[in-house]
Amino acid sequence: MTLFLILVVAAIVLGIIGAVVEGLFYLLVIGIVVFAVALVYLGMHVRRSGQRGRTLR
Repeated sequence: MTLFLILVVAAIVLGIIGAVVEGLFYLLVIGIVVFAVALVYLGMHVRRSGQRGRTLR
């Protein structure tokens, strides 16, 4: 879960820099790609953790 948060923060920072600084539009695109990767990672993590069948104590 820590990796997901780091990826989201990196995507936000790259997106802001890419949107504000003139000529660095590619950073905005990279930020969007990193955010998409973070969402895919979260989806895989949630799906994998749901298959373990944890029991309540």
